[in-house]
Amino acid sequence: MKKLVETLIKNNKTIATMESCTGGGLANAITNIERASEVLKFSAVTYSNEYKIKMGVDSEVIDKYSVYSIETAREMAQNISKFTDSDYGIGITGKLNRVDKYNPFGKDNIVFVSIYDKDNDKYYDMNIEAKLGSRKENKEVIIELIKEKLLTII
Repeated sequence: MKKLVETLIKNNKTIATMESCTGGGLANAITNIERASEVLKFSAVTYSNEYKIKMGVDSEVIDKYSVYSIETAREMAQNISKFTDSDYGIGITGKLNRVDKYNPFGKDNIVFVSIYDKDNDKYYDMNIEAKLGSRKENKEVIIELIKEKLLTII
């Protein structure tokens, strides 16, 4: 994470996150690094559909594709970028080896990540399989993969 924060600072870029299944883990990992306040503008943990929608996610996208989809992750990424005027928005949604009785659609072990690059109006998408046993272990893997992807984009 230190390299990510340093790279963002060096390139004068900012990020914001809208996280669901990672519960703010990405933002937490970033804020563990000195000078993170120079790059992280805002982070929202939107566990419920209601708050994804309040943060700008189109309810029709959730209805059509489900809350567990790359389309929803893209909505999360773009809307958090716009809300905060950040260079990069990161949207994370999915299930970490669990059934969601309120949203029964989609696989129970796939996490959808989208990184929105505002300057190029481009999405970088990842579908990550939650293979490990614990939520904590899966979150750590997801956060590491996002960090690696961001370093290739910036």
